[in-house]
Amino acid sequence: MNTEPSNSIPQESYLQIFLRFLKFGLLAWGGPVAQIAMIRQELVDDEHWITSERFHRVLAVYQVLPGPEAHELCVYFGMLAGGRIGAILAGLGFMLPGFLLMLALSWFYVTYGISSPVFVAIFYGFQASIGALIVRAVHRIGSHALHDGWLWGIAILSAAAKFLNINFLIALVLGGLIYALARRQFHASALNMIVVPITGISLALKFPSVIQLFGYGLRAGLLTFGGAYTAIPFLQHDAVVAGAWMTNQQFLDGLALSSILPAPLIIFSTFIGYLGNGFWGAVVITVGVFLPAFAFTLIGHQFFEKLIDNKGLHAFLDGVTAGVVGLIAATAVQLLFAALPDIPAVIIFILSLVAVYKWKAKAAVAGIVLLAGLLGLLAKTLL
Repeated sequence: MNTEPSNSIPQESYLQIFLRFLKFGLLAWGGPVAQIAMIRQELVDDEHWITSERFHRVLAVYQVLPGPEAHELCVYFGMLAGGRIGAILAGLGFMLPGFLLMLALSWFYVTYGISSPVFVAIFYGFQASIGALIVRAVHRIGSHALHDGWLWGIAILSAAAKFLNINFLIALVLGGLIYALARRQFHASALNMIVVPITGISLALKFPSVIQLFGYGLRAGLLTFGGAYTAIPFLQHDAVVAGAWMTNQQFLDGLALSSILPAPLIIFSTFIGYLGNGFWGAVVITVGVFLPAFAFTLIGHQFFEKLIDNKGLHAFLDGVTAGVVGLIAATAVQLLFAALPDIPAVIIFILSLVAVYKWKAKAAVAGIVLLAGLLGLLAKTLL
């Protein structure tokens, strides 16, 4: 990858690069907006690694590409400071705290369970609040992605396909094709760029379970357009619907645990992998999910800048994103049935939904989930 020269980019040792981004990982509360703001504040505003204009251009690329943007930015800045090794160390540093914490919580969850009445009550509240977070995510992503009637139609058809148990890959590829054709911006090369890797990954599902988990993670990592919430329908399908090694309640528990950690939300994949195949399952699915975020920069950030200028690909990706919105909406309905078994849970859900829209603090998501857990404990104690 060729980068623009800048006298402000420090020449740091590999250890310094790792420790700097490990610090970012330890402070990664509040979701992608807060994480990106933290990275920008230190590296752009304070230390002037790159100009503000260049930062916006880089961020625009990663917002179009799949994967957690904050993590991809860390890989990018690590590349500037220390080449490809620096990029790898920066990405590992940022994700390591969340991964280790999620791994520890997954071990505790599986080893000791939540059979204690206290844990049952807290997770009862957690699940209701996660339902609210997913509803908010559908609204937020949809408001940006569904900007014309064609995209709304693709989202509705994708949701219907989910309820009819039609393979979501078919729905997404068709959604991309429909929109590219509707905009008269279809190019066969754009289709090949997307369909070949996705269908290739689906073949990996025939291999033994650890390789299956890697395939699940890699596919989710390649399809997370618009944020980590877009990975929910893919991983929920693999773990709950097709693989059936988890229930929807357990899936919600994993989302809740990841929401209270300093990490990208996509780290809930570690929990899914652990329940699927223990320690190595957690490792391989996490590697699969984050591998694209490393690869896009390591292969060449500028290449993807040029690729995104391909209007046919852009229209195709818009259609895919609309399909993903429909999948999230359909999955949200399924998860809400599991998360809201009674009236107290519905009340916690409504209170959480109001809080999600009103509370804008950095630690809002973690705070909402924890407060919902307390409300769950209170509800189970009084009723």
